[in-house]
Amino acid sequence: MSSTPAPARTLPENPWPALWAMVIGFFMILVDSTIVSVATPAIRDDLQTDYNSVIWVTSAYLLAYAVPLLITGRLGDRFGPKRVYLVGLTVFTLSSLWCGLTGSVEALIVARVFQGLGASMMTPQTMAVITRTFPADSRGRAMALWGATAGVATLVGPVLGGILVDTAGWEWIFFINVPVGIVGFVLALRLVPTLETHTHSFDWIGVALSAVAMFLIVFGIQEGEEYDWGTIEGWVSVPLLIAAGLLVLAVFVWWQSRNRREPLVPLSLFRDRNFSVSNVAISTVSFSVTAMAFPFMLWTQTVLGYDATQSGLLFVPMAVVTAAMAPIVGRMSDRLPPRRLASVGFGTSALAMLGTAWVIAPDTPLWQLLVLNAVLGFGNAFLWAPLASTATRNLPMSSAGAGSGVYNATRQVGAVLGSAAIAAAITSRLAVHLPEAGETASRGTGGQSLPEQLAGPFSEAMAESILVPALAFALGLAVVQFFAPSSHERTSQH
Repeated sequence: MSSTPAPARTLPENPWPALWAMVIGFFMILVDSTIVSVATPAIRDDLQTDYNSVIWVTSAYLLAYAVPLLITGRLGDRFGPKRVYLVGLTVFTLSSLWCGLTGSVEALIVARVFQGLGASMMTPQTMAVITRTFPADSRGRAMALWGATAGVATLVGPVLGGILVDTAGWEWIFFINVPVGIVGFVLALRLVPTLETHTHSFDWIGVALSAVAMFLIVFGIQEGEEYDWGTIEGWVSVPLLIAAGLLVLAVFVWWQSRNRREPLVPLSLFRDRNFSVSNVAISTVSFSVTAMAFPFMLWTQTVLGYDATQSGLLFVPMAVVTAAMAPIVGRMSDRLPPRRLASVGFGTSALAMLGTAWVIAPDTPLWQLLVLNAVLGFGNAFLWAPLASTATRNLPMSSAGAGSGVYNATRQVGAVLGSAAIAAAITSRLAVHLPEAGETASRGTGGQSLPEQLAGPFSEAMAESILVPALAFALGLAVVQFFAPSSHERTSQH
């Protein structure tokens, strides 16, 4: 790829076809953030491993997705968002084929790393194209579509995954990406305009520091229970790894403040209060949505004896309600204060999670799960679009690319931490409620439900694990109260 600036081209009169073409790929990579959750028992049994290793299949993807996001947005500015998007889509599609062909959990984790790298190249380009091709008066609706796509995709993953696992095998949750990726490539090649490029310097020190910090923190959290939060080997301990990760993270922030050329994260972006609040809030959303799927799917398949399709179909009410509400909330986000919309979303989602934790038992009625999932879908619809449109609304055009990169990175960091935290929570709760049979439960029962004497304690362990995403939603509710008052709110106060 050449870094010679491309000549500016006339922007299309109707930018929507280009956005829809990119949304196909964006939808696909976000589905892959959650699709593995429903296939966890199938992958665990087929590859003869335990659930903690299978969760690394998701964590590796999310980690490889999150860390490069801070720089792939700049790559789009330098080489053109269309070109970087197409390269990322190619990498993602080929590595999806690799994932389906693997025969060990270790090889699957490596293939998922490459999937994540491809996804990280694609995501910032979608927001950049919105910012650079849509006029200001319709940018909010375009960003609402982007946010709604993210919300619906993360909920569709378990549904689609369940159907594919039971009808064709877990490998097909990856093979399905190949034809979709090819279609998405052709459409993007034809419909996405070639935009003007700009030369950027790259903060490679910042890239290295952020990557090391994220890996140490995530590995420490996810593997902590495995090593009883003590020594891993020699003098290396879990607390030491986490502390080292936090220290490197502090060094990263310090370096960003000292870098006078072009820092990976321009700290000046956070002077905009709404940008700062949106970043923290979206991280709690991603944390919660990623975390809640694992214990819920393990419980439905291990205790209730559901197959992958039946478990995935429990998320249908959630996906349908979110999809139905998304355009309504998108229009509302241009008129109503983000604090009001996001408060409805976080409050409703937290209550849905608490309700789910309350009802989980070996004899839970099906209707209760469906109702609670529908309520969760309603809450989610009020989160993705308003937060996405509010994050970059007040930023100057010159900072839009950097802002979208930081926002997407923050969103993915939340998902990574959610995956790591729920793994630790599940292991911890199983150790408390099933100290003798925890390993048997974690390795599955060959597709059969647990014996009656184990079903109750296992259900309690999963219910307590679901309190983790519930608390994250509650934290998000507190955070969005710090949104800056809108002009309408300031007028009404006077």
